[in-house]
Amino acid sequence: MCGIRFSFVHKGARLGFMQAPLGGAACAGVVEELLCKGAKRFLFVGSCGSLDAKVTSGHLLVPTAAYRDEGVSYHYAPPGDYIDVPTAQRLSQVLEELHVPHTRVKTWTTDAFYRETRRNMEARRAEGCAAVEMECASIMAVAQFRGAQVYQLLYTADCLDGEDWDQRILGSMPEDLSRRILTVAVETAVRLDA
Repeated sequence: MCGIRFSFVHKGARLGFMQAPLGGAACAGVVEELLCKGAKRFLFVGSCGSLDAKVTSGHLLVPTAAYRDEGVSYHYAPPGDYIDVPTAQRLSQVLEELHVPHTRVKTWTTDAFYRETRRNMEARRAEGCAAVEMECASIMAVAQFRGAQVYQLLYTADCLDGEDWDQRILGSMPEDLSRRILTVAVETAVRLDA
């Protein structure tokens, strides 16, 4: 199912990179398989939808908890509305050391492509969620069940807050933003490995 696409040593840390598949179930499988191959920690970096029109595209978010509107987490953790992200504090600390602006948020994990209805979006936002994505609750449940370190860093792409869906940079990320996020990911991974 998965494998590291390339690996290298940077500043003394051995890093492996791959493009993770889309969705909680597929990413949970990646974590399971790579743990079996000896991986120690994971940094997932991916896009999310903003639930606040004032949040600009490309803004970095560190999830602190994820609303469980998917199926995978219920196979790994007891039932509950949210799953905590115990690695959020350390990830935020590393980003601060690197002087990288970011916001700590609750997020909404859903399996359903294009089914973030206005009613559900408003309910999640009322609970304090600032983003919607498809993996966080799933990979955190697997990590906690397996005793692994999984970190999640999100960047805002599209926006659900408004009369109509705003695609913004979803599917067309500017090259300079892509480079910046890759640089942040590499430098963050090095520090998480220390």
